[in-house]
Amino acid sequence: MTEAPGTARVITLVVVDDHPVVRDGLRGMFTSAPGFEVLGEAADGPAAVARVARLDPDVVLMDLRMPGGGGVAAIAELTRIGARSRVLVLTTYDTDSDTLPAIEAGATGYLLKDAPRDELLTAVRAAADGRTVLSPAVASRLVSRVRAPAVPGGESLSAREREVLALVAKGTSNREIAAELFISEATVKTHLTHVFAKLGAKDRAAAVALGYQRGILG
Repeated sequence: MTEAPGTARVITLVVVDDHPVVRDGLRGMFTSAPGFEVLGEAADGPAAVARVARLDPDVVLMDLRMPGGGGVAAIAELTRIGARSRVLVLTTYDTDSDTLPAIEAGATGYLLKDAPRDELLTAVRAAADGRTVLSPAVASRLVSRVRAPAVPGGESLSAREREVLALVAKGTSNREIAAELFISEATVKTHLTHVFAKLGAKDRAAAVALGYQRGILG
């Protein structure tokens, strides 16, 4: 993240979408909002990987379906090369079957392009902090199309683990969860480790998606 002594933190972005009008709109939105800087753009997945590797943004706004190369493959490649950038997927359709593959590939979150301006700005800030950003509407529409894998050993989440997962779904950080539940951050991490294991999830975003899918989060 770009930050100079005595100044407010600036979140840097790369915008990836095959439609120039969408890219222009997003660039204009973030350029006009304080605390954001758009470093570059890309029109397809391969170009996105190259831009992110060169510019090292805090957040990548990633479309999924692009003629020159899709977003899921780009996210997987960014994960493979160890890019620190958080990927926030933006798509037009909440029925897009690429949602879970995108999350499994390493995306921090998934929103619809018609999300209100303030919601998108908040989501980018959350993503920059490494917090999960997953629209409940997107999750609920998607999970009906995805078959849930079996839970190892048939284990269910404890009441405390459900509390932790619910707070993760709201984009709450480990530190904030610890304060909310009056427990240590180490205990939060332990609960999350158990949640991931029980749900068969690799990270926070996947755990939230599976939580909605199995009715744990409503």
